[in-house]
Amino acid sequence: MKKIHSITFLLFFLLFQPFLTFVWSNTMLPQLHVEGRNLKDPNGNTVILHGFAQTYSPFFNEVGKYWSNYDVNGCLTYNKGLIDKMLSAGWKVNFIRLHMDPYWSNTPGCQGRYEGEECFDETRFTKYLDEVFVPMAEYCVSKGLYVVMRPPGVFPDKIQVGDVYNQYLIKVWKIVSNHPKLKNHPNIMFELGNEPIDILGTDGAYGSNGDAKFANLQKYMQVIVDAIRNNGSNNILWIPGLCWQQSYSGYLKYPIVGDNLGYAIHLYPGWFGSSAGYKAFQSEWDSAIKPIADVSPIMVTEMDWAPEVYNSSWGKSTTGVVGGGGFGANFKYITDNSGNVSWLVFTDAAKLAEFKDEAPAAGAPYNFLNDPEACPWQTYHWFKDYANPPVSTVTNLEIFDGMLKPIVNNQTIQISAGSNAYILVRATYADGRIDFVSSKANYQSSNPLVAIGSAGRISALKEGLATLTVSYGGFQKEISVKSNYFLLQSEAMNLTMFGANTFDNNSHTLHLTQWGQAGWSFPNGIDLSGYKYLVFKFGSYNYPWGSNIVIKDGSTESIGYKWEGKNELIIDLNNLVTETGIKISPNHITAVRFWSGGGDYIIDNVYLTNRSDASQETTGLEIPIIKSEDDIVDVFSVTGKLLKKQIRRGDAQKNLLNGVYIIGHEKVLIYR
Repeated sequence: MKKIHSITFLLFFLLFQPFLTFVWSNTMLPQLHVEGRNLKDPNGNTVILHGFAQTYSPFFNEVGKYWSNYDVNGCLTYNKGLIDKMLSAGWKVNFIRLHMDPYWSNTPGCQGRYEGEECFDETRFTKYLDEVFVPMAEYCVSKGLYVVMRPPGVFPDKIQVGDVYNQYLIKVWKIVSNHPKLKNHPNIMFELGNEPIDILGTDGAYGSNGDAKFANLQKYMQVIVDAIRNNGSNNILWIPGLCWQQSYSGYLKYPIVGDNLGYAIHLYPGWFGSSAGYKAFQSEWDSAIKPIADVSPIMVTEMDWAPEVYNSSWGKSTTGVVGGGGFGANFKYITDNSGNVSWLVFTDAAKLAEFKDEAPAAGAPYNFLNDPEACPWQTYHWFKDYANPPVSTVTNLEIFDGMLKPIVNNQTIQISAGSNAYILVRATYADGRIDFVSSKANYQSSNPLVAIGSAGRISALKEGLATLTVSYGGFQKEISVKSNYFLLQSEAMNLTMFGANTFDNNSHTLHLTQWGQAGWSFPNGIDLSGYKYLVFKFGSYNYPWGSNIVIKDGSTESIGYKWEGKNELIIDLNNLVTETGIKISPNHITAVRFWSGGGDYIIDNVYLTNRSDASQETTGLEIPIIKSEDDIVDVFSVTGKLLKKQIRRGDAQKNLLNGVYIIGHEKVLIYR
């Protein structure tokens, strides 16, 4: 395995530059390229970049305080000065997102959309490309910064293949990619556009998800890529997704074709479920970003956070803690675990340039730059650690689940086959540091056909048993894994498909909010082709209005299966069909979900079977419900009368007469 470098390449390439061939001889930065899912340097090392952004307009440069009126020298002096101040302050950055702001290319006085193509003047753009953007890019490279150039403006709310904005981007990138100082420059990359939202799909509707939308998004972006490549330019290109650069999973089926391609995403507090804590954040990342991150490098080109009181960041949140609430710590943990995500802090460079690595005096209040709950303080120190990783002896290793509950050595955890369980690996060092090292730990499985481990997760592939060994710093821990399909446990279910739904592990009651959707998600896909039936057994004949169960393969959905007047539903897996009658193969199921107008379901059992009468087979892998005396349960008579409510299991049988009762969803015979 190649060592991952968060690079400060100066010394290394002073030593090795004679053995490298670069297009440009005036730079000490190595030329990067895309290889599989990673950025690579010429020696095959994986590279992850960390940086900041600049926008060259008076408004974004302290509202015209230092320059205005198309003052080229004033713009260059101001922005070069900010870079110098940042580097002098100790910021360990190695890339910049350079916005070719439409201030320079728009026709003065034009009444069209400022961020749009309506006011674009090709002559002005070409002039200021030479006078502003190219000189700034060259200066950045001279300071050891890779450059990601972004075109003027922002996508309109709705786009369609071949529209005027599509043609505008083609025009801009033909000019830029053919510029003699930019074309094939080893340290300059292009981000094709900023924040597309909805596209007209092949189904005739606008939207940001699904096959119909990505089939056309592929065409929209491919023609821009082709225009650049037809110029003979092989610069690395970063492709945006839909929904303000949050939606990417469709690119897996409809990829952009070519070499040196990655995907640029935006990520702010509240996006990707991040406001609901680590587990929701990780789950949404896995759904929207991980599919494409598994095959291509990712660059986060907008991201920041700070408490709202400072009014100094785009994103409003706190750093928080890994595995808990807040945004920043979980963002870093998730992107570190991906292993191929470059990212920047989108905070105003003028603020970052004023940073001092000094905590406030005792009793003094925090400010935006020195508050550990805001992004400048944390990213400054994280970037330093990326550039020069601290070295110390590990003195302890701990493992937690996705809710920060400790996992003790040899503890058994239960995972639905085809899904993931999140684990957080934490090391304590001799120098007193405590850090999450999930991305650095080693994972070995005793049965990799059943379950495997990777950075921060256990992936269950099929039903069975396995032991996962997690090793780091001379310590190792073992986790016993039992994998079954359709576990009736809240932690094994996806309760936020739509709405804030809940599942009670004791009563097996699934509660759906109005129009709620919940069930099981299988990010890895599960193959059910070896079974005849999927069977649901319910504890009541009552059910919410509109109840149905849908089976999904990616974005392809089956009809809604219903069970009116019954307490069971038997789904024939060999005859799954969509509403239009298209057959769905059971060999790659990604979700099984409940949907209704809202209400409760009591689910006794869910199982797969090959028996002709749809009865349950004995697999030897049945997982007993682990009961505790401290569980809170309800007690019913066999006729359904509630006798005791929300009582400790250990106290549930007190004062009951001999007979049969339902205690915590289990039949119990009392005979004294």
